[in-house]
Amino acid sequence: MPFTVDFLDDGRVRTWESTPDGAAEIVRSYTPRFFLASRSPDDEVDLTRLRAFYEGHPNVVGTETTTRRPGFRRDEERVLAVDVDHVDRITTLARQARQLPGSPVGDVACFNVDFSPEFRYCLETDTDPTPATDLTTLRLAVPVAETTDDTYSELTVDGERVSGPPADVLTAVAAAVDAQDPDVIVCSTAEIVPTLSRMAAAAGMDDFTLSRRPGVDYQQLAGESTYASYGRVGHSPARYNVPGRAIVDESNTFFYGETNLAGVLDLVSRSWKPLQELAWASIGNVLTAIQIREAHDRGVLVPWNSWRHEFFKPMGTLHDADRGGFIFAPAVGVHERVHELDFSSLYPNIICTRNVSPDVIRCGCHRDREDVPELGYAICDDRGYLVDVLQPLIDARDEIKAAIDRETEGSEPDPDRLEALEGRSAALKWILVACFGYQGFSNAKFGRIECHEAINAFAREILLTAKERLEAGGWRVVHGIVDSVWVTPAPDIDSAARADLDTLAAEISDAVEVRLEHEAEYEWVAFVPQRDSDAGALTKYFGKVAGEDEFKIRGVEARQRSTAPFVAATQRTFLERFAANRDPTAILEALRTAIDRLHAGVVDPERLVERNRVSKPRAAYSQYTKNVAALERAEDDGLAVQPGQTVEYVVVDDAKTSRDRVALAHENPESYDPAYYETQLVRAAESVLAPLGWDRTEIREALDETRPTDLTVFGAGQTGKRE
Repeated sequence: MPFTVDFLDDGRVRTWESTPDGAAEIVRSYTPRFFLASRSPDDEVDLTRLRAFYEGHPNVVGTETTTRRPGFRRDEERVLAVDVDHVDRITTLARQARQLPGSPVGDVACFNVDFSPEFRYCLETDTDPTPATDLTTLRLAVPVAETTDDTYSELTVDGERVSGPPADVLTAVAAAVDAQDPDVIVCSTAEIVPTLSRMAAAAGMDDFTLSRRPGVDYQQLAGESTYASYGRVGHSPARYNVPGRAIVDESNTFFYGETNLAGVLDLVSRSWKPLQELAWASIGNVLTAIQIREAHDRGVLVPWNSWRHEFFKPMGTLHDADRGGFIFAPAVGVHERVHELDFSSLYPNIICTRNVSPDVIRCGCHRDREDVPELGYAICDDRGYLVDVLQPLIDARDEIKAAIDRETEGSEPDPDRLEALEGRSAALKWILVACFGYQGFSNAKFGRIECHEAINAFAREILLTAKERLEAGGWRVVHGIVDSVWVTPAPDIDSAARADLDTLAAEISDAVEVRLEHEAEYEWVAFVPQRDSDAGALTKYFGKVAGEDEFKIRGVEARQRSTAPFVAATQRTFLERFAANRDPTAILEALRTAIDRLHAGVVDPERLVERNRVSKPRAAYSQYTKNVAALERAEDDGLAVQPGQTVEYVVVDDAKTSRDRVALAHENPESYDPAYYETQLVRAAESVLAPLGWDRTEIREALDETRPTDLTVFGAGQTGKRE
């Protein structure tokens, strides 16, 4: 079971397996393969001519005419298999299928082309890349200020700070590598790998290497790139490979950041994407890998480019289908004795219980049926492949959640086991969350928009059924969205006539075939209106969990990653005052105290750092925003901040339209703009007071009425202690 795979220049592979005695390496021959077939079953392709062309190609090892299914909705057909001498040449060879000289060969399509290399190897050789033993790890981190140079004078090695001339830094890293012989190197940025190599070359330390193979230091697998997804700009840093070790780049990993190593390895076992590839993969990429494994087991080829047409629909059906999930706008204000109920993995369970899958939706054999509510789509009785993909994930997560409950109920829970279980649960949750939206993604390998529409239709029906039964049972629905409902006891129903909520939830679960769970009970919940509107914000609320000293908050400033820590902490103080007596005066007092501290200069600027994502290059901004000022400072300091990455800064003078408007966090600013952060505090207070009917204008008026006329307080703390 290799945990990482290296590809050699001659086409062979070197696999690395974890053993109790360390990593073992094995060199094997390897011949990757891709396929060619007609794009449509109604088209004909001249496979003989294609085969003759590829057999004469110097990078082709061999060809074979065989049978495969070019799609889930197609039967077995004759296809051409092409064996290649190196994994890096597959894409180039596939492109040549449409570039043959002379007469055309037909409408040819390529399959199994764009797999990532390590995943391809595991899939084609039936190799499970799950490590057989625990992996050893080493973490290397570099401060942001150090990334501006080609040489590090400071580095953190497994939490221990190392500083000094390059030789000292390199010696410390080499000693840690020799002592731990890590299987995994976790880097704060993957640029640590080439930078250390350059430092070693400049220092004449020829024996320095992070690799397990003498003489082979590292390889660059991909350059950096910027991309856009659903209107959001992202940045992918360069990727590197170190022979014999898996690299995890903390600046370019979703699953390792959102879960932990146990969560990543759980997905390795399900997707067969080895650790290094899975660490930098997106949710959709991992879900696709799991789907590809299912397709492979069924003898179905994977299209290079998605070309699924959307089935014909009457205008009325298009109108009905173009709707999202269930939404019941929240009633703005404070509600007592609120219960939150969630359908467990609603969309994945809809897929599995209703057999919603691209290969069976709107099948040709049941055209007379109307299985999907509102839309009238038929769903075949044959079990869809997507059910086989998702049901094991749903079952596994249920088992893991049960194990977490057993662990936490014990008198002495094992923290390491609990952390591993929570990581695995979170990893599966992200896959299940994405499976629905991926059906409507135009570039999804096996998605189909009709599945997306059907899932939404079933979800709306399920939530409406739940709402009706809850109200019939004596409960009032105060909010509902997608898979969750919030209810309070209906005021006009006697408690003796009100149905038990757990019993009612069980009955609804049986009726809709998806488990409705009691997520939480709140002493109260406050739903916040939209900014500059009286309508309720769908995902902006806060509430006091019953019997516990904690709040559940969504959408407000303390929950937003961009909010400065001081503002977030102050808003939590507002929530505590709100919970104590819901007296706006108490919240205004806390607001006034925080504002006074700002103007007194006693707030540590580190607690005023804001984090914002950059959406485009500096030159593309038409307004001089704080992000632009931060980008200018970063550029002057030699920091390359790309679209999709984040900038961290303190606002020092918001009135300026120059780089002096902000100071970058690593510059350790000593001052800040109190008026700017006062505005942020007022916004945070408005979010808490809005359910009580207050807006920022009223908050400002209340502050002005009680603002002290003696302004000496604002200068009293200039030399005082900062917190």
